[in-house]
Amino acid sequence: MAGVLLCLTALMMCCDLSTDSSQLIPESLIISSFQESLQMVSAALNGSAHGRLYPQTSPSQMYTLSRQGSSETQHICRSAEIFHMTLGLLKEKASRRQRRSLAVSELLSVKAVEWIANLSGCPQPFQPSTCATGGKYRSISGVCNNRKNPLWGSANTGLARWIPAEYEDGESQPKGWTAGRRYSGFPLPLVREVSNKIMRGSSELVLEDELYSQMLVDWGQYIDHDISFTPQSSSQTAFSEGLDCLKTCTNANPCFPILIPEDDKLSRNKSCLPFFRSTPSCLTVQREQMNSVSSFIDASTVYGHSADLENTLRNLSGSEGLLAVNERHTDEGRALLPFVSARSACLQGPGSQRVECFAAGDSRVNEILPLSVLHTLWVREHNRLARRLTRLNPHWGSEVIYQETRRIIGALHQIITMRDYVPKIIGRAAFDEHIGPYEGYDDSVNPSVSNVFATAAFRFGHVTISPLLARLNRSFQEHERFPSLSLHQTFFSPWRLVQQGGLDPVLRGLLGRPAVLQNQDHLMTKELTERLVVLNIPESVDLAALNLQRGRDHGLPGYNEWRVFCGLGRVETRSELAEVVGSDVVAEKVMDVYGHPNSMDVWLGGVLERPVSGARTGELFSCLIGKQMKTLREGDRFWWEHAGVFSPKQRQELQRHSLSRVICDNSGVTEVPLDPFRAHTYPEDFLSCGNIPSLDLEEWKEQPDDY
Repeated sequence: MAGVLLCLTALMMCCDLSTDSSQLIPESLIISSFQESLQMVSAALNGSAHGRLYPQTSPSQMYTLSRQGSSETQHICRSAEIFHMTLGLLKEKASRRQRRSLAVSELLSVKAVEWIANLSGCPQPFQPSTCATGGKYRSISGVCNNRKNPLWGSANTGLARWIPAEYEDGESQPKGWTAGRRYSGFPLPLVREVSNKIMRGSSELVLEDELYSQMLVDWGQYIDHDISFTPQSSSQTAFSEGLDCLKTCTNANPCFPILIPEDDKLSRNKSCLPFFRSTPSCLTVQREQMNSVSSFIDASTVYGHSADLENTLRNLSGSEGLLAVNERHTDEGRALLPFVSARSACLQGPGSQRVECFAAGDSRVNEILPLSVLHTLWVREHNRLARRLTRLNPHWGSEVIYQETRRIIGALHQIITMRDYVPKIIGRAAFDEHIGPYEGYDDSVNPSVSNVFATAAFRFGHVTISPLLARLNRSFQEHERFPSLSLHQTFFSPWRLVQQGGLDPVLRGLLGRPAVLQNQDHLMTKELTERLVVLNIPESVDLAALNLQRGRDHGLPGYNEWRVFCGLGRVETRSELAEVVGSDVVAEKVMDVYGHPNSMDVWLGGVLERPVSGARTGELFSCLIGKQMKTLREGDRFWWEHAGVFSPKQRQELQRHSLSRVICDNSGVTEVPLDPFRAHTYPEDFLSCGNIPSLDLEEWKEQPDDY
C-alpha cells in the first residue's frame, strides 16, 4: 500500500487537474474511487486464485489457470478492470448526487481519464520513435509492424470497432443486462431460449458436406486462434457485490449469467448457467474488449505472442534454432508437444500414468484433439526445416536459423489460409469483391482484428462441427484399436495422443471424412449445446448460448446494422427474412422468438443466412470475413508477398508447399489428397506422398560473405 500511495503522490504532482475547466469531479474523489476499485478488484482476483489452489479443486476451476494469457496479458487485464471499475464508481457516485443518470464522458476530461489509466497501471502509449528503422523479422508481439502506428495489430490491444458499440447504458452494460428492456418493441429473448427454439431444430440428422473434409473445419479453428483471443475475466467473484459467479444468477461484473427459461427441460432445476464477461481493454471510456494475441497471421500458435512465452517454447540449449519438444514421450519416434510446467487441469485416461496439458504458442491447444494435432504438426515442421537450414547455412547460428524458419512457417500459414481456405469459405465471387489481388503493403490499413469478426463472423464454423471425431487406420477405415470418439470425449484430453496412437489416426480422420453441412433443421449438434466442456464452469454448457451472450457482452450491434455496413438491404419482414435464410420455417421461428429482425443477434443472423454460391457462409459473413482478411493482408508489413520479405524464387518455392506436404513430412500418413480441405474417397482420390510437391530450401542457401 505504501507503494501505491507513493505512486499516487507522484501522479498528482505531474497530472494536476485543478486548472482543467472541463473537469467536474474533484481529484480527491478520483483518488478515493481508485483506491476503492483497487481494493475490490485485488480482493476478487486474489480470492479467485486462492480458490483454485486447493488440492481437490475441480477441473472447472483449474481450467482458468490453463487458459490464462502471458504474465503481461494478466497484468494489463487487472489494470483494465481497475480502470473501468474506477470509472463506474465515479459515474455511480456522481449520478446519485445529481439524481440523474450521467455518462462518464460528461464527468471526466480526457486528461482525467488518462490520469486514472496511469493510476490503474495501464500501459503507456507506444511512440513510433521507439520502433527500429531496420528489422528483418517481425516482433513476437506484432508491435512496430506498422511504424507509424506501432500498436496496430499487436498483442494486448483493443479489438477494432467497424461500427459503434451498442450498450444499454451507452458505455458498458450489455444488451439483456436490464430486465424488461425492449428492443424494436419486443423483449430481448434469453440466449438459451434462442438456442433451444432455433439452433437445435427439429431433427438430429447430420448432413455430410460433399465438397469439403473435416480438415476445413479444424483449420478454421486453428487459424482463428492465430489471430484472435479475447481473455475473459479471471475473477470468479463479482468485484463490487462479492457474489460467486459460479453460483449467482445476478448480473454483477464480471458475472453475466445465462438465464434459463422455465420450460427448459435440461436445466436440472437450475435458474442459470455461469458466464464471465470478457476483460475490458484499457484507456477507452466506452467498454472495449482486448485481443491478447497479435492480429497478424504469423503462426503465433507455434511461437507465442510474448517474449517470455516464446522463450519457454524454444530449445535454447542447441545451435539449430529448434523448438522444445516432449522429453518423456514420442509418437513412434516423432516429437510431441512439451507438457506445461505445473500440474494441469487436463483430463486423465485410465491407469496411473499422468499426462499433463500440452504447452504451445496458444493456451487453447488442449481444447480439442484436432487442435493439439495441428499444433504438434507445425512444431515438427519448424524443427524439420530448422535442421535443414542448419545444414545449408551452418554459419547462420541458432538465432538466425530460428527466425528464418519462423518466417517460413508464418508464410505457410498465410498461404494455406488465403489461397486454400478462405475462397472455399466465402466463395470466389466474394473473395474477388472483398479481397482481390495483392497490391502491396499499405501502412494506412489497420490490421487489428475487429470485434464483430472475432465474436461473430468467424464463429460461423460452430454450425459445421461434427459430433464425431473419426480415427482411421492406414486403409482409412475405422481404427481397430482406437475407434472414433464422440466430440465431448476429445475435450482437454492430450492423454489420447500420448496413449492412443498419436497423430496419425486423427489426421486420417480429418482428411478422410467429410465436414458437416449446415442444416436448417439441425444447426448445432447436442455435443455442443448439451455436452460442451468449458472447464471454468462446473457443468456442461451450450456453445450457441455462449456465442450469443458473448456478442451481447461485447456490445455488438444487431444483424441489420451489419447488413447496412456491408451494403446489403435491411431485413424488416417475415417474408424478407425467409428469402435471406431460405426457409419459411426458420424465419417464423426467428420472428416468434425476437419479434423483429432488428433485434436479432448478428451471430445468429449470420449463421442462418443461406450460403452464397460456392461458399459455406451467407452474404453477410462472406462480407465481414472478406473485409477482415483483406486488412490482415494489406496491413501486414511482413506479408509473404510483400517485396523484400522473400526473394522472387523463394516465393515460388513457398507456393509449391501445402498442408498435405506438411502432413507427409511430419507424420506416418503416407497417402494424402492434393487438397486436404476437399472431400475425397480413399484410395482413388489419394496420392502417395512421393507425388506431392515439396519445398526446396536451396533458395535459402547463402554464402557467409553474402549475409
